Amino acid sequence: MTATPEQKIPFEQWDAPSGEWTLPGACPVRTNRTLLLEAATRFLFPVVLVFSVYLLIVGHYAPGGGFQGGLTAGLAFVLRYIAGGGSEGVEIGSRLRLRPPVLMGTGLLLAMITAFAPVLVGRPVLSSAKVSFLGVEVVSSLLLDVGVYLLIIGVVLDLLRSLGSGIERDAEAGQGERP
Repeated sequence: MTATPEQKIPFEQWDAPSGEWTLPGACPVRTNRTLLLEAATRFLFPVVLVFSVYLLIVGHYAPGGGFQGGLTAGLAFVLRYIAGGGSEGVEIGSRLRLRPPVLMGTGLLLAMITAFAPVLVGRPVLSSAKVSFLGVEVVSSLLLDVGVYLLIIGVVLDLLRSLGSGIERDAEAGQGERP
């Protein structure tokens, strides 16, 4: 969302999306898109997201966890950005309703609550407990991993939005080529 110096953007809309993102028909310059990359992205994007959730869940018992899962999900969004770009950076919210600051805040809040909740019952910080859920033992530290997962996805999306908008501005001004 761009505004001239005399126009003030309301606080609720300062990070609101202002353009389309990577779905078909969203890229204004079709010559910069490749059909092969788009087709591969349509297949790989959900597969990589499911794999990132797998890494998140299996992380307590094997290599993986919230950080690795979050980075893997972030790479899926990077691939999607490269495949189609956006008219003003990474406008995830126009299609997926994800706002990076909200994801980062939610993830940080969830991680902090999970870390400090054991103190309320007299246990040390970051203590975990096993909970049986539908016949499956779930460790409470999984909530900490979910918080880290959301935080990392939010950071990657915010970086894409910030860095991608500079690329778009340069391309519009004729100072550089769009990748």
